[in-house]
Amino acid sequence: MSSKTEEKASSWDPYKEDKELGKHMVIANDIFLIKCSEDVVSKTEKEDIRKRILATVVEREMAPLYKDICEKLEWKTDAALLSDIEAKNKKKLEELDAKFKDAVENLGEDEVLDAALAKANYLASIGDKTKMLEAFDVVKEKSYSRGQKIDASFQIMRCAFFHYELDLMRDTLKSSEKMVEEGGDWDRRNRRRVYEGMYLLSQRDVAGACDMFLSSAATFTSFELISYESLVAYAVLTSMIHLERGSLKEKVVNNSDILSTIGKTPHLSELLHSFYECRYREFFESLLGIYTFMLRDRVMSRHASYFIRELRIRAYKQMLQSYQSVTLESMANTFGVTVAFLDAELSRFIGVNRLAAKIDKVAGIVVTNRPNAKNAQYQELIKQGDALLNKVHRLTRVIRM
Repeated sequence: MSSKTEEKASSWDPYKEDKELGKHMVIANDIFLIKCSEDVVSKTEKEDIRKRILATVVEREMAPLYKDICEKLEWKTDAALLSDIEAKNKKKLEELDAKFKDAVENLGEDEVLDAALAKANYLASIGDKTKMLEAFDVVKEKSYSRGQKIDASFQIMRCAFFHYELDLMRDTLKSSEKMVEEGGDWDRRNRRRVYEGMYLLSQRDVAGACDMFLSSAATFTSFELISYESLVAYAVLTSMIHLERGSLKEKVVNNSDILSTIGKTPHLSELLHSFYECRYREFFESLLGIYTFMLRDRVMSRHASYFIRELRIRAYKQMLQSYQSVTLESMANTFGVTVAFLDAELSRFIGVNRLAAKIDKVAGIVVTNRPNAKNAQYQELIKQGDALLNKVHRLTRVIRM
């Protein structure tokens, strides 16, 4: 193989087109950042983001998105700019309609589908959600294979995620599930897991999202939706809340795919390893950095307070499991906080039954109250038995009527 051929082969990227689509998704997060408060995104940075959004709108001729942004963010519309890119959009759509008409009248099924798909993709690229959905209905109608219909579903879900239309994403996920199970290939199955994981994360289904992200880490190809760095960040954060210590070590701490990328998200590696290694002072320090990351992520920002709270509870539980009792002062020093803060924090979590412990204010200690496993199983059995009896009684009354 010649040096030129080797150079060409080494630079070849099978996911180049998907990564370009992924850059399109960056605009959605930029729009989100513009809306953030100035203690999260500074005024200067917002101005830079505004310029970046406008540059992208002009470069990609996104007239529908520009109108939508101006309306939602209350920007003054540049009438001349809007008129110019609307004219370009109109001209391009006329060309695409002409190609579709010619394909229907003179060419075969493949050409008809390609023409329909080209129009749908163009409408998605300029941010015209309503017309894009109509165009993809045509694509589904003209598709003659299950794989093509699944691909169209992915495009719809990506557009839904761009506009954060979660109901549309949910409905499309549901309609695509059977198609993927019956005829989806390896790549499409893997891609759908990532889409489902993002939907579940947006709904705060931490357990479901965790399973989807971890199962996708080694085979990730959904660059058109999120970056691999984002997938790893979501996988680590959901795992730290959902998985028990043994599973966390096996699936995350020792996962080479995750470890190779975890460092690209600031503070994430320190958060994971300080938690697992019981270095709680460093863990709390890392929480501050991760909180900033979550506030700047348009999916995680909606659940940032929840994740921070749950991570703190996991850390408290993990430490208290090692002791029958521990002084408040010693525990506060371990976590790098004041005794007053720790007292208030533990009292709140104990009060809502999130921590199995009690505080002896006189002695200044925290006493753990480990539940008896057999007793818990017995109580659960009684609870389930009562529920079953109630159902039987209701069924009996219905039969008698």
